[in-house]
Amino acid sequence: MKVAVISTKPYDRQFLQAANSEYVYEFTFFEARLTLETAALASGFPAVCAFIHDQLNEETLSAISAEGTRIIALRSAGFNNVDLKAAGKLGLTVVRVPDYSPYAVAEHAVGLILMLNRKLHKAYNRVRDDNFSLNGLLGFDLHGATVGVIGTGKIGQCFCKIMTGFGCRILAYDPYPSDDCIAMGVKYRDFSDVLAASDIVSLHCPLTPQTHYLINEKSLNWLKPGAILINTSRGGLIDTKAVIAAIKSGKVGHLGIDVYEEEENLFFEDWSNSVIQDDDIQLLQSFNNVVITAHQGFFTKEALTNIAQTTLMSLGQFANGKPCEYEIRP
Repeated sequence: MKVAVISTKPYDRQFLQAANSEYVYEFTFFEARLTLETAALASGFPAVCAFIHDQLNEETLSAISAEGTRIIALRSAGFNNVDLKAAGKLGLTVVRVPDYSPYAVAEHAVGLILMLNRKLHKAYNRVRDDNFSLNGLLGFDLHGATVGVIGTGKIGQCFCKIMTGFGCRILAYDPYPSDDCIAMGVKYRDFSDVLAASDIVSLHCPLTPQTHYLINEKSLNWLKPGAILINTSRGGLIDTKAVIAAIKSGKVGHLGIDVYEEEENLFFEDWSNSVIQDDDIQLLQSFNNVVITAHQGFFTKEALTNIAQTTLMSLGQFANGKPCEYEIRP
């Protein structure tokens, strides 16, 4: 089967080609993102392998469907960039990778917490400049701190387990409480109560119409003053302008994000020789209590191996006329 791999980076080639020895698909790799304007790239390919910033809206899906595409294989767990209703009407099968490595993202969230709390980014730069002063680097013990977890799916559960190991008190909000989390001592509370009681709040929920701007001007007012806010899920969970105002007022003590609501035209590319036109991201980078990473939470060799293997397994199930285990339906 011919497969168009869209939004390709060198590591995508490496891991997909390594996994392909078992299947022998005919890959064609494209660096460009998939949009209506680039839909012609998928012409003649029954399978399209897409990523999180590809615009799989009704117009794009209609265009690629008309040129012979039958299956969309997402190299991600999230699928908020796909119009599933349109895909269903067009007869397109959409599959994803739900369990590539919850540990990777959970561990990255913990890394952001440690960096912000213990000022590791500042300390590293100071020592490189031969400044060995500790002034301004004061943190607090994670042991005994209250951590709020918003969303206790697989990643949220891994995060809870790690923070329990630090000796933290864990509060959580999720419409569907996890028995595993309850067994490890996690206490479920209302969303506002979790924000109000937590020294650290970490977001681990998908981006849906219901969770869009979950962190907004109103909910930020519930936040414990000076709390650390972490987002390794999807940028659209946070209203950026509202959180900037909360940082300025001191309501948010520290912000660590691996995702950003306008990241589509920024992340995964090198803009070091350009003037970035996004004022919000530039302002966030100017704050000394903000750490931004460019959607690398998933970026471990274990995760990339699992993404490649699961994606090709789904394509194999489709090619052989079998039900796709990880199909997403409207």
